[in-house]
Parts: sequence; C-alpha cells; structure tokens
Amino acid sequence: MDFLRLDAHDQLEALNAGRISALDALNLAIARADAVGGTLNAVVARRLDLARDEARRIDEARSLGEPMGRLAGLPMTIKDSLDIEGLPASVGRASHLDRRSRDADSVRRVRAEGAIVWGQTNTPIDAADWQTFNPLYGVTNNPWNLKRTPGGSSGGSAAALAAGISALEIGADIAGSLRIPAAFCGVFAHKPTFGAISQAGLAPPQTLDLDMAVVGPMARSARDLELLFSILSQRPFTPAPPKDLANVRIGLWLDEPGFELDPGMRRVIERFAKQLQDHGAIVEPASGPVSGGETLEIYTGLLYPLLWAKAPAAEMALYEALRGPAKLARRLGAGPLSWAQGVLAATARYRDWRATEERRAARIEAIDTFFTRFDVLLAPCAPTPAFEHDHGPRPTRKLKLSTGRRIDYLQLMSWPALATVWGLPATAIPVGLTDDGLPVGVQLIGPRDGDARTLGVARAIEERLGAFPAPPPLS
Repeated sequence: MDFLRLDAHDQLEALNAGRISALDALNLAIARADAVGGTLNAVVARRLDLARDEARRIDEARSLGEPMGRLAGLPMTIKDSLDIEGLPASVGRASHLDRRSRDADSVRRVRAEGAIVWGQTNTPIDAADWQTFNPLYGVTNNPWNLKRTPGGSSGGSAAALAAGISALEIGADIAGSLRIPAAFCGVFAHKPTFGAISQAGLAPPQTLDLDMAVVGPMARSARDLELLFSILSQRPFTPAPPKDLANVRIGLWLDEPGFELDPGMRRVIERFAKQLQDHGAIVEPASGPVSGGETLEIYTGLLYPLLWAKAPAAEMALYEALRGPAKLARRLGAGPLSWAQGVLAATARYRDWRATEERRAARIEAIDTFFTRFDVLLAPCAPTPAFEHDHGPRPTRKLKLSTGRRIDYLQLMSWPALATVWGLPATAIPVGLTDDGLPVGVQLIGPRDGDARTLGVARAIEERLGAFPAPPPLS
C-alpha cells in the first residue's frame, strides 16, 4: 500500500485503525517531498520539529482512547498565501517573512481537527499569476510534464496533491487560482460561494476582505473536498445525500463569443459529457444567463481596481495619462480583456466603480432563475491545458492551442470569471487527458450557496466514473 497515494478518507481510516502512526505518516510525506523536491519544487517552507511534536501528541492521545478530530494525524501542506503561526505567508516576497503571524482562520480550523500542518507550497509573487514562480523560491513544475506549469496561483498546492505529497490542501481564488491549477494537475478544487470561508490570514495582508476572493479546499477526490469544505465553512453545511446521475440537469457551456477553447480539450470534454449522458444525466448545450462579454466587462471593472489599489504612484500616473487613448480604443472596439479596459478599470473613479456594482446587482435575479432550469453549469476551467513555462513580460506571453494558433495570455481569466464575478460556487474536477497526456478539468458551477449541490454532483460523477489516475512517477 502506498499510503500517500490514498485519498484523505482512506489515509484517515488507516490512521484511526492503527495501521500507521501520525508520526510515520508525517515522515512519509516529508520524505516524498524531499524525493521529488529537486524536480517539482512544490513545498517551499517547513515547520518540521513542531509538526513532529504535534504528531507525537496525536499518537499518544489516540493510544489513550481520547476523542479525535476529523483530521487527526493527517499530514497537510498549505498554500504560501495563508499564514501559519510562526511561518508567515510570503507570497514569494522575502519582505513578508519578517511579519509576526498567527494561524489563518482556515489553518486554525484544520489544526483544531487534528491535521498536522507541516509546510507551505509555492505561489507566484503576490499570488497574482497563472504560473507558479518567484525570486524567493523559484519555479514549480507540473508533475505530468516538468516543462509545463502547474498553474497558479495555487500551483504548488496542486502539484503537491498530484505528486502524492499531500492529500488535502488549502488554496485561494479570485481569477481561477484554485480551478486552473486543479485542471492543469488533474486534481480537485472547490471555489466556494463568496463569503462561505473566512479570508482572515490571507496574504498579501488586507484590512478588509477582498471582493470576489475566496479561500477553498483542494484534494485528490471529490469526497475529500466535501470533508474539507465542511471543516472550513463558516456556515452550517450538510452534504448532499448520495445520488446517481440519473436526471441531473447539466448545462454544457463550451461556446461563447470571445472565449477561446483548445480543440483537443473540447473533444475530451465532449466525450466526458457523453459519459454523463450514458449514466442518465440530462446534458444540454447552454449559455449562462449573462453573456461572457458582459460578465468580463463587469468582472474586470471590479477586479482591476482591487489589483491596482496599492500600485506605485508613478505607475498610476502612467495609467492616468493613458485614459484618453484607452477610451478611444474602447470606442473603436477594444474588448474587456484589452489593455484599454485594464487602464480604464485600474483608474476608475468612484462613480465608475459604483455603476459597475449596480450593473452586477441587476443581473443577480437572472442568475438565480437560470439555476431553476439546470442543477449545474459545466464549463472549462481554462482555455488550454497546462502550457510550457513562460516567464517573459506579461504583455508578450501567449497561449498556444493544439492547432498551433496563439491566443492572448489574459484568456486565462475568461472561463473562471463565469463563477467569480457572481460569487457562485464552482467545483473543479478532472475529466480526461489530451492526446499529449495532459489533464483536462472542468468546473461545475452552481447557484449562490449551492456548494452542497456542486460538490454532490462531483461526488456522484466520481462514484460512477471512477477515480482519476495519478501522473507517472517522477524520476
């Protein structure tokens, strides 16, 4: 038995049955991280002495028959954007390492259930990229293909899961940072309804919660997502009852003007949709209740002011100088992912931001009505599978489709926005491999506070179609 290849449920069963001690489980996880560290570089900071002491205490308490938490003895790593007591989140910046830190709320919750949190996993600078690299800790590679990125910003987390270092992880998402790495690495993630899980302790440090940002669980199985979400959630959570796929109503959203999708990925997703139909699901082509273009207009209008709120004065002065040309470019047809929209949104006046907020609020009823027709909306997590590392200037970066055509890097923002801007839950699940052997993931989007619904459908799919394979062993 390869203990580390088990999902969290089965690891916990082995721990509770006494087939392995918490200390031995921890040492196995550390050894796996050491064995693949030179090729993967997923785990970048550690608290080993403290973790081993905690594991010994769990083993002693278990031997005495004391009550155990739901995660008692399970070794865990956490994305390096969540503070751990004595191990502040760096988000790739050495300047953040001198901060005093206490457990982020999400970390506190898993430790209260007995999890042994022993390390942090890599993230891009400020958790603000769809690749995972930074000057402090270097580049993290994808376990399926070391020449490719594991995604970002929870790329280290997804790589650690896929490589068998950890069975559970905690990440965060505002632009696909949970869902894209999960899709690229063939694992599971859940972007919860906005506000369902506390942001406290999320770095870079913020005084107030960030609009649209979420903390969420990552795992190697759908049932593990449910377990971890139930622990992290600030709200009462009752898992959906076991169900088959018969008569589950699924809207399949693969076509949207301005949204790119690799043809090879499309074929994988369409085969998956056919499998769902073969198991009784009702799968119909659909578009969301609000067009992709309008969704991106609202999303970028709210996101960019957040991202540039603390930008240097010189940078903002440049953007201010570009407002005139940007307005002209927009009038001439520049789209919501253009440089012009970036400039205008980053320099938005209060009235502009307020108008965008009102525009979002006006669409909520249509969103709610849509989910009376469908149980979930199935859409890609990203326009391409994992792509080769590209650390050049962002304006020069392009994504390459299987046809050879190159598309804008910011297309990575498009499919995740469908759930993010409306605060909807979205469960990312792996559904197959491309002809090049790269994982393909989709997101199951549900109504607000419909976390149990999307997680339940993901679990039903896993139970009917089986577990997703692990990547080939790393040499």
